[in-house]
Amino acid sequence: MIVVLGVPLSDAQWARIEPLLPDRTPRRGGRWRDHREVIDAIAWKFQTGSQWVHLPEKYGNWRGVYNRLRMWAVDGTWKRVLTALMARADADEDLTWAVSVDSTIVRAHQHAAGARKKGPPAGEPHDHAIGRSRGGLTTKVHLAADDRCGPMAFVLTAGQAGDAPAFPDVMDALRVPRPRGRPRTRPDVVLADKAYSSRVIREHLRRRGIRAVIPVPADQRGHRLRRGHQGGRPPAFDREAYKQRNTVERCINRIKQWRGLATRYDKTATVYLAGLHLAGIFIWSAR
Repeated sequence: MIVVLGVPLSDAQWARIEPLLPDRTPRRGGRWRDHREVIDAIAWKFQTGSQWVHLPEKYGNWRGVYNRLRMWAVDGTWKRVLTALMARADADEDLTWAVSVDSTIVRAHQHAAGARKKGPPAGEPHDHAIGRSRGGLTTKVHLAADDRCGPMAFVLTAGQAGDAPAFPDVMDALRVPRPRGRPRTRPDVVLADKAYSSRVIREHLRRRGIRAVIPVPADQRGHRLRRGHQGGRPPAFDREAYKQRNTVERCINRIKQWRGLATRYDKTATVYLAGLHLAGIFIWSAR
């Protein structure tokens, strides 16, 4: 498959996104530059993985584009737009609640190092979600996706972090508003690989009334058999439903077509997470 980089928003995508953006008149000063032009500029940067100073002249000064990216990351605009698109899909019955969960490792470029360690901004993890694993300096992206490969939640940790400890945070990040009543936060079924097979996770899902489709690793199966009747019954596993888990892997592949997300160049987790939200916005607005 040929990946075309630097693809701007289509007219159909922009028609879905524009009503969800802040007013073009900021609190202080004059009018903002055109939102669509700025979003296309930010997307170009993340799609190509280029440096900010190499932003094409047609997009204007790169500092203004970066400031808009960071401002909307800090105030939650990117996440709100992504959530609103998911809510619209849910209202149109275009979102099914068979949710797959997984994680992926992203190599942190040397340009991602050097963020201040003391006094990080509000919401920024103290380690900036950069750690050292066998691949060097890395970030781990934990995410959930629906059955059409749409990203529903992102959680960032340092690269050496395990998958299972981040699972409750991914579940907490699932929150889709509805026209009436409370936002929906509970999937019908959660599909995950063997890394998520633990009593804590299964009990968490059972307590919330969510069906778990998670295979049991061989060591856990052997330990249960060695205990005999004290080992209890094996957890239920729907092998046919598990075939659907590849949707989250395909979602990861879509996101990593953006070179600035496949490799992390951003010093702060806040800005890198905004890039993930923007990629999600492109995916959901194209449905």
